[in-house]
Amino acid sequence: MTEETKNENVNEEIETASEEVEEVETAEEETKAEESNGEAKELPTFTGEVEGKTYTLDELQAASEDYSDEEFHELAGMYENTLSEIEEKEIVTGIVVSVDEKYVIVDIGFKSEGIVPANEFSDKVLENLQPGDEVEVFLDRVEDREGQLILSRKKADILQAWENIEKAHDTGEVIEGYIQRRIKGGMVVDVFGIDAFLPGSQIDVRPVRDFDAYVGKTMEFQVVKLNMQAENVVVSHRALIESDLEDQRQEILETIEAGQVLEGIVKNITDFGVFIDLGGVDGLLHITDLSWGRVEHPEEIVKLDQRMNVAVIDFDEDSKRVSLGLKQLQPHPWEDIDIKYPEGMRIQGRVVSIADYGAFIELEKGVEGLIHISEMSWTQHIKHPSQLVQKDDIIECVVLNINEDEKKISLGVKQLEKDPWEDLGERYPIGSTHKGIVRNLTNFGVFIELEPGIDGLVHVSDLSWTENVEHPNEVVDKGEELEVVILAIDFDNRRITLGHKQVEDNPWEKYAEEYGLGAKVEGEVSKITDKGMFIKLPLGVDAFLPGDKLTEPVEDLKESFKEGDKIEGFVVEFDEPSKTIEISQVEEEVKKSKSKAKKQPKKSESVETGTPTLGEVSGLADKLKEKEENDKNS
Repeated sequence: MTEETKNENVNEEIETASEEVEEVETAEEETKAEESNGEAKELPTFTGEVEGKTYTLDELQAASEDYSDEEFHELAGMYENTLSEIEEKEIVTGIVVSVDEKYVIVDIGFKSEGIVPANEFSDKVLENLQPGDEVEVFLDRVEDREGQLILSRKKADILQAWENIEKAHDTGEVIEGYIQRRIKGGMVVDVFGIDAFLPGSQIDVRPVRDFDAYVGKTMEFQVVKLNMQAENVVVSHRALIESDLEDQRQEILETIEAGQVLEGIVKNITDFGVFIDLGGVDGLLHITDLSWGRVEHPEEIVKLDQRMNVAVIDFDEDSKRVSLGLKQLQPHPWEDIDIKYPEGMRIQGRVVSIADYGAFIELEKGVEGLIHISEMSWTQHIKHPSQLVQKDDIIECVVLNINEDEKKISLGVKQLEKDPWEDLGERYPIGSTHKGIVRNLTNFGVFIELEPGIDGLVHVSDLSWTENVEHPNEVVDKGEELEVVILAIDFDNRRITLGHKQVEDNPWEKYAEEYGLGAKVEGEVSKITDKGMFIKLPLGVDAFLPGDKLTEPVEDLKESFKEGDKIEGFVVEFDEPSKTIEISQVEEEVKKSKSKAKKQPKKSESVETGTPTLGEVSGLADKLKEKEENDKNS
């Protein structure tokens, strides 16, 4: 940029300063007129008094008798040579003639001296300013309307400041500036009296957390952007730091390799990891390499500006990317894992995660075990682990198994207590009678709670000897107390088979004796259907009389019979497994049934029931006991 362009850029500011000077001069004259009795020092002015000889204009213009024309021109030339060749709108150097509270008189080598308002000088400069000192001032006008030489220190400082800033921008020179205040996006810096902008990103190579801490500081800067027309100056301190770090950066990049341990400073923290400043080179410490254990967020491990040692995991020479690790500086937690956590050991851990199939327990950083849902309770039917544990709970458990190859540890909670199934056979021997609470009803049976966590199943076929039960709710209700008999115990699958009807003797043995084939029976009509009638026999069992097996067939049974009517007949069918007895009034049917009865063996040898009797159950118990003793001996 030329000198002419620079002068044009500061024109407006210079003209403004010039008007201020004229206003000051006018104010001075008014002040002098008012201070008739004041003691303030007055400037030398013409009072009208004449000293020495006076000359008229004609006398001055007339030829001098003392000097010849040649001498006169020689003397005039000598005087003109004492005057400096000066131009307006330039910075000139002058000599201080005098200094008072309001003005500084400066001689710039012109035919008249110039006046500079004292307030245009800084307090520091003004305190040390003495007559004879050299000062730089701006020549605003050679003569104003009063013929006065107009000088300005303020305009000189402004023009000089812009020249210095432009020079620093062109040459890259380092300059000093004073940080005045904080604004949106950065700071305002005073550079040679000019306000410059320092972006927040250009303060340091690391992100700045506290901008206010820089206010009031004097720092070195580099001019990185300059627009003279818009009077816009942008400076940077970061550029100086990066320049200093460049050599260090190149040295690190040339020597860095996997396995090195370097010192760095936490520069930035993100959800996925931490950026570490290694001294001009940034490396990424991924969240998975912060610790051997689980880390939800890097802030759990590190803090901003923290100084720490890290290991170089990988270095990509093409992209110059550095991968770092922190956990690699510590021994692997799975070393000697079987010694630290032997099977059967009781330990405490923190619940770090819960899944549908179990809960993960952190035993130490990097060592986790799984408590499967099946290992949480001996007795409770746990549908989800959250029924027993919550995240971050500290619980006690037992080491069940360790798989070092897959780095898996199986844990259990129920093993902290005695297995109630160990002595179940002693508490609930087969054939013994107990009372339980109906906990659940299904289509196939009833679940009975014998004690907390110990349930057994009563199959629907074992609810009644006499009734054909289609659904358990026909016989029992949920929450009802029910007496049952232990029929069988499956220790492998932890299942108990119960029976309710076995509490009483099997009535079908009595029915077989009383209502054998061909036996004559009499009862009352208990129910009438389209196909026949149900007859309640004296022992309480129902027998069925089909409509086509009446002595005299009828068109409508309900019109011919009613409940409570006495009916006689002969037993033509007796089926204990299906719990059915059929009678008939037809002679041919009766003869066939009597003939069939003669061919059957005696009841004591042939009668069998569909479910085990107490005697049968008792025999099973003896056999089971004998088997357990044989297993122990073997």
